[in-house]
Amino acid sequence: MPQDPPASDETPAATTTHAGYVTLVGRPNAGKSTLLNRLIGEHLSIVTAKAQTTWQRVTGILTTGSDQLIFLDTPGLLEVHDLFQRAMLGAALQALSEADVVLLVIDCMRKPSPQETARIVHAVEEAQAPIHVALNKIDEADEQQIEAWERWLAGHVPGALHQVSAADGSGVDELLEAVRSALPEGPFLYPEDDIASDPVRFFVAELVRETIFEQYHQEIPYSVFCQVEEYREAQEPIYIQMNVFVERKSQKGILIGKKGAAIRALGERSREKIEHFLDARVYLDLWVRPLRAWRKNRAHLSQLGFRVPEDDDARFS
Repeated sequence: MPQDPPASDETPAATTTHAGYVTLVGRPNAGKSTLLNRLIGEHLSIVTAKAQTTWQRVTGILTTGSDQLIFLDTPGLLEVHDLFQRAMLGAALQALSEADVVLLVIDCMRKPSPQETARIVHAVEEAQAPIHVALNKIDEADEQQIEAWERWLAGHVPGALHQVSAADGSGVDELLEAVRSALPEGPFLYPEDDIASDPVRFFVAELVRETIFEQYHQEIPYSVFCQVEEYREAQEPIYIQMNVFVERKSQKGILIGKKGAAIRALGERSREKIEHFLDARVYLDLWVRPLRAWRKNRAHLSQLGFRVPEDDDARFS
């Protein structure tokens, strides 16, 4: 009669996991949000043709095998002229300080001029984590543009260089593998099936703001902020009341349009995006409210969820 094999005293070795924060930084319109969406495989961070559409950091989570990457998309490293821009730059530098890996995104369509590189140098000086550089938009750039950036980066940024196109995915898989290899060992920080840590309300408001950037022109998109006032998930359809804040009463008229045509179009397009995001029917109720000069008012910015650094913080000058 066959004998059972003796029981082993050895237990299977536990799988070593790696997890960490990967902060995406770069100048406005470098393609950070497009790259985040490409890496996660979902439309989390809003993307438009206009510059500087990311105003707050967006967290995207990618769990693959034994690795968990928590990507932090940040506002662009911009020159600061008012309180609102200080708040955006502050959000970027705060995320930089939390990074386990820094992913510096460069738009290689722009030449490495002093204006373009000043904030990049500042961010590199602030970084306390390994740096990987994504030289983005190689599908559009010519060899001279790419080589100019490679020369500048070799002398100013101590990090591995990766040529990528966030738009078509070229080089992104190789970049991801390199970033994974730089993660510290540690347990997962979020459930494996999570793709974001921000609340649903945040993404719903961002989708409306994205549509405003697409539909309106000149100063209107940069003067508008969206915030969910009420979210009734138990209703069918889901009821969402959204405050759309503007800086001046005249902007309210532009946003609404003649006989309400513009606000109706905004509501329809935004609702379609939100329903796709939530995979559920939605009733979207938009309320346009003046909030005078909110970008220049510390109390208003705080009310809208922005943190403005103190005046004596030299990093934000």
